[in-house]
Amino acid sequence: MLTSLSIKNYALIEDININLQPGFTIITGETGAGKSIMLGALGLLLGDRADFSSIRNAEKKCVIEGSFSISNYKLQNFFKKEDLDYETQSIIRREILPSGKSRAFINDTPVKIAALQKLGSYLIDVHSQHETLSLGNAEYQFKVIDTIAKNEVEILQYRKELKEYKALLSRFEQLKEEQSQAAKEYDYHVFLLNELEEAQLKEGMQEELEERYEELNNVEELTENLGAAINSLQQEEVGSLESLKAVRSNLSRIAQFAATYESFYERVQSVIIELDDLQAELENALDKVEANPDELEMINQKLQLIYNLQKKHNAGNVAELLQILEELREKVSITENAENSLNEIQKAIKEQQEKLSLVADRIHENRKKIIPAFIEQTEQILKDLGMPNARLNIELKKGTEFLSNGSDQLEWFLAANKGGSFKEMKKAASGGELSRIMLAVKSILAAQSNLPTIIFDEIDTGVSGEIAQKMGEILQRMGQNMQVIAITHLPQIAGKGATHFKIFKEDNEQVTQTKIVRLEEQERIDELALMLGGESRSDSARAHAKSLLN
Repeated sequence: MLTSLSIKNYALIEDININLQPGFTIITGETGAGKSIMLGALGLLLGDRADFSSIRNAEKKCVIEGSFSISNYKLQNFFKKEDLDYETQSIIRREILPSGKSRAFINDTPVKIAALQKLGSYLIDVHSQHETLSLGNAEYQFKVIDTIAKNEVEILQYRKELKEYKALLSRFEQLKEEQSQAAKEYDYHVFLLNELEEAQLKEGMQEELEERYEELNNVEELTENLGAAINSLQQEEVGSLESLKAVRSNLSRIAQFAATYESFYERVQSVIIELDDLQAELENALDKVEANPDELEMINQKLQLIYNLQKKHNAGNVAELLQILEELREKVSITENAENSLNEIQKAIKEQQEKLSLVADRIHENRKKIIPAFIEQTEQILKDLGMPNARLNIELKKGTEFLSNGSDQLEWFLAANKGGSFKEMKKAASGGELSRIMLAVKSILAAQSNLPTIIFDEIDTGVSGEIAQKMGEILQRMGQNMQVIAITHLPQIAGKGATHFKIFKEDNEQVTQTKIVRLEEQERIDELALMLGGESRSDSARAHAKSLLN
């Protein structure tokens, strides 16, 4: 329940603070006094888009703050999910800064506008004049029926299943497209795949082949230089090994004189051993060097094949060619296994359709179950509102398509007069009749929901006299179970309120301001008399005003 509302620096409002009570509250005022401004400020508090031009003084920030008593509305889970402090008396604040930036707070914690909008949907229903026209809109008609049928959980489940169903359909179409494209290129991909597989590529093979090619292509040079190296080591008089052996012989004679000489001797001995090994390996390498024109030609052809494949596939090495090989295998596999893949996803789609159908059936049955009672209640309220012969007909048909809220088609029809035929709601009702039907619907919804507050912006459009009196009684009854705030021009409705506020404009120092005051009993009589008889406020108007209050 909205317990207080503060508006600062917004449009024609400089600073307004009002405390609100439970039950039925009335707000009156002349046309243009600022009632729509107050609703606009309240809309900002509930998450509407901020408009910098609505700031009264562009050098100061605009602040709108509402205090809500929420202890009876089971909102702890919302606060926990949004990581907010839960307070039974919670405060929502919206600020528009001179820079144009907008900020929102719940219990002094900064929040995103989406969180504000969600919390607002639990706290207040603002009925605008425009909403009355939505009675002829299928989306609104579904919303009413589903609220009464308590379909919220079922529709959430349905939308979850619908999302999965659409994802499967999308995947199916994507797979068909991929397979169609793959089929067109299948023969070419098979050719490329076979070509790569026949090459029998392996990691590191290119480097090995290139090394072997260099050996076979330079046999003479290898033989000449390996032989010369061995000869340099082996010559009896000037070979490296023979020279080192002479050095070793010299050092062996003095090694015992000092550790330094012994170290020299050991180092020369190590070099001799190493050179012995090197000589043996050089001789072994020389033995293996032989011309083999056939192998050279074979390796050359293999390398040319690799080079051609790299150029063809724009690959830098064999590893990249192997990656391309795997990709080609996958593309060929998609085409070859196309039917199995499509069958699998079609099976998943069918299973998901069955899930969706089950939830849609439950939604349909819930709607079907409550429609007769809803029609009966609505027609009874319309009788009280001066439409004794009004008949409502709601057609609910089960369709074959999966829509956003089920598979039903829904349409409301109205026969407003005795003997009249049923017509679409938007074509059958006048403005005043629509207002009465909307009030009937809202009163039924209010009894079904646990919504703390509902605000009516001129729900009385197009009605007067006795009908207005009946409207006031219905609003008054609604106020016994929830907080009802009505902006009205009709004294018959204004007289039913437990609390009465008046909005008015005041000129001060060449500045026009919108203000709001709570009216006491005598002030209410004056206001109702003014609404009844204009500026004269005759004795008869005052007497009538008193009777309305009583």
